[in-house]
Amino acid sequence: MMKKIMFASALLAMSVAMIPAPMVAQGYGQGGWDAPPQEYHDVERKGFHDGIEGARKDFENHRSANPNNRDEFRHPDVPGRDRAAYRNAFAKGYRVGWSHLGGRRY
Repeated sequence: MMKKIMFASALLAMSVAMIPAPMVAQGYGQGGWDAPPQEYHDVERKGFHDGIEGARKDFENHRSANPNNRDEFRHPDVPGRDRAAYRNAFAKGYRVGWSHLGGRRY
């Protein structure tokens, strides 16, 4: 019985250690650091989330931190009247995402 408890404890400790620290500390995906500002409307929320995902992809692929290099930023899939709002929110989400993933500020 004691061996099972020790094994389970070791397994739990290893699984927790494998979760990246920013995701544990900040509650990734739970309305924590990755939640868009309350005042954002639908297009801005989409831009913010796309910015976080763009930063995540760039960070994981060891690219430089620059939202202007993302196709989603340069050619957003939103109506023309919403492009400026989308890009502003994307840039903010990118900065937030990059910062929380442990990248240097740009």
